Amino acid sequence: MITEGNRIYNIILKNIASNRTLTMNKINPDQSAASAQLGQRSMQAVWHPCTQMKQHENHPPLPIARGKGVWLFDAAGNRYLDAVSSWWVNLFGHSNSVINAAIRDQLEKIEHVMLAGFTHEPVIALSERLKQITPGSLGHCFYASDGASAIEIALKMSFHYWQLCGKTHKTGFVSLQNDYHGETLGALSVTDVAIFKQTYAPLLRPCTHVPTPDWRYAETGESAEAFALRAADALERYLAENHAQTAAFILEPLVQGAAGMGMYHPVYLQRARLLCDRYQVHLILDEIAVGFGRTGTLFACNQAEITPDILCLSKGLSGGYLPISVAMATDVIYQAFYSDQISRAFLHSHSHTGNAIGCRAALATLDIFAQDNIIEANKTKAAYLNRIATKLAAHGRVKNFRNCGMIWAFEVDTAMQDFASACFQAGLKHGLVLRPLGKTVYFMPPYVIEEPEMDLLIDGTLHILDTLSA
Repeated sequence: MITEGNRIYNIILKNIASNRTLTMNKINPDQSAASAQLGQRSMQAVWHPCTQMKQHENHPPLPIARGKGVWLFDAAGNRYLDAVSSWWVNLFGHSNSVINAAIRDQLEKIEHVMLAGFTHEPVIALSERLKQITPGSLGHCFYASDGASAIEIALKMSFHYWQLCGKTHKTGFVSLQNDYHGETLGALSVTDVAIFKQTYAPLLRPCTHVPTPDWRYAETGESAEAFALRAADALERYLAENHAQTAAFILEPLVQGAAGMGMYHPVYLQRARLLCDRYQVHLILDEIAVGFGRTGTLFACNQAEITPDILCLSKGLSGGYLPISVAMATDVIYQAFYSDQISRAFLHSHSHTGNAIGCRAALATLDIFAQDNIIEANKTKAAYLNRIATKLAAHGRVKNFRNCGMIWAFEVDTAMQDFASACFQAGLKHGLVLRPLGKTVYFMPPYVIEEPEMDLLIDGTLHILDTLSA
């Protein structure tokens, strides 16, 4: 669909291609001063997430005024390539004309109505579409507002199911070493990232973490597949001994995000599905970050040709526009709650469950996937970025360069203790939004990224590495 906005954006791309040097482009001192003032106001009024606020004394938050495509523009008029999709949510660029139009249309109809006793066309249509595109019999959608809430729903749903089935000892959960599932108390219980978890340990339920199949931990000469199978053997040993007390195994399929984009072979998912079936344990897949094409297929579990018992989705579900999440369950789970007795109902709720505007944004997102053949287009883009990234992979400071679909990552061999912060600030100076996880730099760009922008991303990252190394 060609719009006037898209035509102008294509002109911008051509101009970018003719000048591939990322530079700061201050408009005028008055705008720069206004931008700095906004940053200072934010420091005084906003408690920013995942942030040590004292660090903003030296680097105030950057005020963003608008966005278009892969670009963010600050209040001073400078542009930044959003290489991390604004925390992995934005799929089709900022200010996408298709999603914008859907939201405007829905605003004139109904913005929100509670789903307890009511329903509406957008939530019905979205649920039907999700049922069509997800694997197997995931036909029942329970909505919330964010990824962690979807995880809470999945954990409660699994626990409650076994109680209804009379297997009251199945109350435990197992997850992967280094897995991340969110920071609410239930989600944090099944998370294994110490910086998020250790302070709140007294508030959390115990959870077992089995060895990760992340191939970075493989022995020298051991293939990713062989290492994944070895990790699956450890899962089998655990379930063989503890299945009677285990409700579910929850994991991030193919890519463990907050652990530094740890990637692994899909054979692990195949084994996990077989083992969960054998030992009567639910398999919960957390595709909040990796769903909707991030790993190269619409869903990561497609690469293993398996169906989970519960599938959690969020982030890209609305194209990154609005907070919406969903936990999708099989008919077997759903039927256990279907009863004349209110006590057997799944009594869980969120005020904005199935928000109509969020559902319309999600439907528009799915329309773009279908109409523009996004999965195939992404394969071409990923191949191009991999070709031009060979010089990055060969950099003396770069280790474990890796790719899965539209996710790239590598470790930087550096003694800098504040590397993540330094890289982020250096990225901004070069017009790039990079947010390293420790010493892991990653790219998760919006799918609308084009070749000139990919050139800028790789060249700018190389320059940043050279600068920080010096």
